[in-house]
Amino acid sequence: MNDDITVYEKPTCTKCREMDRFLRDSNVDFSKINYYIEPLSEKKLRELIKKMGIKPRELLRTSEPIFRQLGLGKKDLSDSDIIALMVKHPDLIQRPIVERGDRAVLGRPTENVKTLLP
Repeated sequence: MNDDITVYEKPTCTKCREMDRFLRDSNVDFSKINYYIEPLSEKKLRELIKKMGIKPRELLRTSEPIFRQLGLGKKDLSDSDIIALMVKHPDLIQRPIVERGDRAVLGRPTENVKTLLP
């Protein structure tokens, strides 16, 4: 099992910067992936959602303009539809996502990541 910690982030995001600071202050080795530069594939997004133990809808950022533009609050979409929209529009993905081995957490609040630390 890969025990490395990977943070999927948007570097300009306040919560992502908080996660970076928290992990550095905790002396934890980790790598970061800016999913705006290296987009998440549908397969990887499905894998992360499964590792988090949540439904795709729980990962949606409902405050984003694209959420309202697409009318996602009013539509009854399948999990596959939601995942496809998140792949196409990364602004719809809550962040940061922190992955370690067979588990992942949403780093909001930052303390959520403590469950993944050694």
